[in-house]
Amino acid sequence: MQAPDAKQVIKTLEIHGHQRKDPYFWMNQRDAPDVLEYIAAENAYSGAFFKELNPLVESLLQEFGQRIDPNEVSPTFRSNDRVYQWRNLEGRDYRQLWQLNNGKEQLFLDENERAGKNEYYALGDWANSPDNSLLAISEDIVGRRKYTIRFRDNKTQKFLKDQLTNTDETVLWANDNKTVFYIKKDETTLREFQVYRHVLGTSQEKDVLIYEEKDERFSVFIVKSFDHSRIFIYSQSSTTAEVSLIDAWKPQEKPIVFLPRIQGHLYQVDHHDNGFYVLSNWKSPNRTLLHTTAKPDKIEDCKTLIAHDPTVYLDGFLPFKNHLVVQQRSGGLTTFKYGDPIAASMQTIAINEPVYEIGFDANDDYNSKTLMYGYTSLTTPTSVYAFDLSTGTSTLHFRKSLLDKTFSPENYESKRVWATANDGTKIPVSLVYKKGIDLKKAPMLLYGYGSYGVTIPAAFSALRLSLLNRGFVFAIAHIRGGKFMGESWYENGKLQHKRNTFTDFINCAEWLGMQGYCDPNAIYAQGGSAGGLLMGAVTNMAPHLFKGVIAQVPFVDVVTTMLDESIPLTVGEYEEWGNPNEAESYWYMLSYSPYDQVRTAHYPAMLITTGYHDSQVQYWEPLKWVARLRDMNLGTAPLLFDCTMSAGHGGGSGRSTERLEVAKEYAFLLHVQGITN
Repeated sequence: MQAPDAKQVIKTLEIHGHQRKDPYFWMNQRDAPDVLEYIAAENAYSGAFFKELNPLVESLLQEFGQRIDPNEVSPTFRSNDRVYQWRNLEGRDYRQLWQLNNGKEQLFLDENERAGKNEYYALGDWANSPDNSLLAISEDIVGRRKYTIRFRDNKTQKFLKDQLTNTDETVLWANDNKTVFYIKKDETTLREFQVYRHVLGTSQEKDVLIYEEKDERFSVFIVKSFDHSRIFIYSQSSTTAEVSLIDAWKPQEKPIVFLPRIQGHLYQVDHHDNGFYVLSNWKSPNRTLLHTTAKPDKIEDCKTLIAHDPTVYLDGFLPFKNHLVVQQRSGGLTTFKYGDPIAASMQTIAINEPVYEIGFDANDDYNSKTLMYGYTSLTTPTSVYAFDLSTGTSTLHFRKSLLDKTFSPENYESKRVWATANDGTKIPVSLVYKKGIDLKKAPMLLYGYGSYGVTIPAAFSALRLSLLNRGFVFAIAHIRGGKFMGESWYENGKLQHKRNTFTDFINCAEWLGMQGYCDPNAIYAQGGSAGGLLMGAVTNMAPHLFKGVIAQVPFVDVVTTMLDESIPLTVGEYEEWGNPNEAESYWYMLSYSPYDQVRTAHYPAMLITTGYHDSQVQYWEPLKWVARLRDMNLGTAPLLFDCTMSAGHGGGSGRSTERLEVAKEYAFLLHVQGITN
């Protein structure tokens, strides 16, 4: 089938005395007939490609099904003094939530029933009222991340008339069992900017606006304190935070600012019987943990519990009534420290694997002496441990098991290695592969992200075994732009240092090939969203280095998007990427913007995916990119664009759709590598 040929309508974009010619600017006209026609042509082209690979796709799907229990369950967890468990049901796409109390099991919520015949369904949040009489749920049936909140009487199982529209997913109960707080989005930019108070039994039109953030760099979110006594309203940009609080027992009160915003000060707060805990970056990039018995006038009024350490990044904390737990990262590895509420004596929970990830699991009981934490590694399925904070002992609470009883972690090798960047910086890389393969002849899939301070976890994937069992090495490049090595790791991969993210990834690929961890002629790359930007940048900079690239929902039209303040997220992103209305930022961003930097070259095989209703990266960015790649590409490797018309930023919904997307990605890689079964 012949590749689509998009029409060109030249649009001249001018700023700072510089002109850019964009022949595909017209593609941003959502629902326009010519746009839909071109998307359909691209989908038909990729559909024809995958039709030829259908036997391989079906084989992969069959493997997934034989490996993963169709009736798999989550660990049991406690919420509002009730015990719950998520369960999957064979033949059904969505989960069921079961309540397990006093030896009885009751189906509490069925996502399949809620999804109905909708092509897309996402349950955003669910929360019982404090007395467990009412359930609030937020739902999205489009994929645009605009939710509707509904309420159910748990005794009669009937839904109330109350409906709250155009919200983000969060719903938060006050302690009176009738008042809820929620967030509204800007209709155009989708920025979360208003907090409303709703009283059950009244119309949404009567809801009270209790907080509005007018600065478009900031977005709003709300949380409840661990002891359930306070409601915190966060207004936060990527560099600055301000927290306001409301007594959860007095929801009619106006919010009070905890600490006024100061540019560059990021902080978070939790409440305890003994006062407030504050995690702050004030004069401490890797953050300090502070305490105050009452609301302070300034940050200096707080007492330091854990001082700043340039080698240890404080990730978070949980203030139990009688114990304090702190999550921290050092040398790329996460650990927990625990002790008394004022951190006078802290001990470390021992972890005995070289590459792993841990994190707080479902901890809802302020009075508990047990910490629930999740554990996984590249060879170990997701596990949950119960750690007794009084005795210092861990008990395995749950481990996800595979249907395939031949699976054993002992059959796979996992390690961390350190690649060398152009400037001499050592970049950590997490690797996993099946024991016994000849690494020097093995293809490698290298995954990366590197933005927003996000750390990609070295986590287990049952689906990924299909690649490993076929001889692939899987690697995660923990490049600058994340916080794998602390705050400085992030700062050196953003704004005017953004190119470090891309060169780090390229250097990791080169180093792994040179050191014999893979076949240097069979390196594949994958990333999504800002990781899709990474894919676009490294493919332009070093197209010869990669045999194939998967770019999911890629943010690739950087300059044009960041000049359009009507597009969701734009203004709030200035502190991550820069503001191209300023000349210095414009020229720097233009130097790496994947769409603008497409050049005449032999590009590798590429699979570019998106969702038509994506609220984070608009569909037209990858659509324009693939059209320009078709114009400039001298190579003959497959260049595919796959747009799911009923999906958003996270892809399609439901188990079968999610697995099909992965199967197609793997089939693409295997096909390019010449592996046919």
